[in-house]
Amino acid sequence: MRAWAELLRVPALFTVPGDALAGAGALCAPPGHRTLLAIGSSLCLYEAGMVLNDWADRAEDVAERPHRPLPSGRVSPTTAFTVACAFTAAGLALAARAGRPALTIAAPLAVTVWSYDLALKHTPAGPFAMAAARGLDLLLGAAATGGRARPALASAALLATHTCAVTNLSRQETHEGTPTAALAALATTGALTWLLHRPLPPGGPAHHLSQNHLSRNHLSRNRRSSNCQSSNRRSPGEEAPGRHQPPARAGHRPAHHSSAPLTSVLATAYAAATARSYLHASLNPSPPLTQRAVGAGIRATIPLQAALMARSGATATALITAALAPVARRLARRVSIT
Repeated sequence: MRAWAELLRVPALFTVPGDALAGAGALCAPPGHRTLLAIGSSLCLYEAGMVLNDWADRAEDVAERPHRPLPSGRVSPTTAFTVACAFTAAGLALAARAGRPALTIAAPLAVTVWSYDLALKHTPAGPFAMAAARGLDLLLGAAATGGRARPALASAALLATHTCAVTNLSRQETHEGTPTAALAALATTGALTWLLHRPLPPGGPAHHLSQNHLSRNHLSRNRRSSNCQSSNRRSPGEEAPGRHQPPARAGHRPAHHSSAPLTSVLATAYAAATARSYLHASLNPSPPLTQRAVGAGIRATIPLQAALMARSGATATALITAALAPVARRLARRVSIT
């Protein structure tokens, strides 16, 4: 069981549910059963990538990481490949249950995962492929929850940027590297933290989506409110309710303002989770310090996801997601996250 825990990188699994939840948050929509299906699909495709990664690198791991499950003989290559295929099929099946929009995202996500592990990992396109996979995973949650992914593109771009920096740093985990990758990751963290502190524009995609949702489901109520406002102009005694109606139709803007302190706290936690390790790896880019920095970058995905949710107004989901971070940190002490 320990061999499979190492092969599946169990601590890293806690970074996966936040993708779909952040996608749902970008839509200003509460998570539902389709969101849960998207999370299940994401977990399966993520584990397919983990197993396939070791299967593809089994020859070089004999020299660089002989303790890993495949080169040590604790898991056979045939079994690993079969499990990767099974995880991929399960991920696509769960996405299909979540609806056609979810499957439309899950299919290219699966292709990206397999392309990265089998062809792109050791090329200059590797970090970008991994970043695309993480961004697509967030869009999968949006597509499953609300049937569309476009409003979640901004959140997906921020998450993909973080993933690209961490993946680029991980390319020198097994050999003496240069400070450039760690410094780039540190600069990326600073830039993303600054962007997270900036409020969402009131006319952003998520705001328009919430406005459209309100218009479809409360059309009759809005018409009655308009009639009330017309009568309010004729009756001074009824004017106060009329003046309070426009803020109620402003969608989720008050929620964004009320969640700003939580967003700042989570954005700061995201920066704090990586800054020290990145700085150490830039001063001494040795394999142990680089591996530690990569592990910190992977775990920092959780507060980043939570900050994206809080920024969209999904404060409760953000707090639940943030609570996964200490669990992942404790498990990482027993099983390597990289």
